[in-house]
Amino acid sequence: MSLADLARDVAELYEPLAEEKGLRLEVAVSSDARVQGDQDLLFQAIANLVDNAVKHTATGGVVRLEVEDRTPAVTVADSGPGIPATEREKVFQRFYRLDQSRSTPGNGLGLSLVDAVARLHRIQVQLEDNSPGLRVRLVFPETSPAR
Repeated sequence: MSLADLARDVAELYEPLAEEKGLRLEVAVSSDARVQGDQDLLFQAIANLVDNAVKHTATGGVVRLEVEDRTPAVTVADSGPGIPATEREKVFQRFYRLDQSRSTPGNGLGLSLVDAVARLHRIQVQLEDNSPGLRVRLVFPETSPAR
């Protein structure tokens, strides 16, 4: 399946929500990397990342969804508050929520679902500082499993 098509579909779904919140949703597709896997699960994982970015980015901010051409990878970056380095491993636990996000909608399952989909597809999840905000990279293996 095409990561570019998947990213465009997620962006199409979240563009109205981002616009309503006063955010700019940027989509950068520099590659048509192809991967194998469960399309619905991969869509949900990417959508969860974009949903989190839109939720936690203040009005006037930017959410960027990118398909990278160096290696099959999808990146979601935002200009929100980010996740402190000391908390990054904990956010993959079910129902875990940062103190600053307790007032926003959600139940703490989004990133645990992303982690489960990533493990199933042997995808590496990288959480990085976006200065400001968070940058999440889903790095696909050279040959992802067909499921």
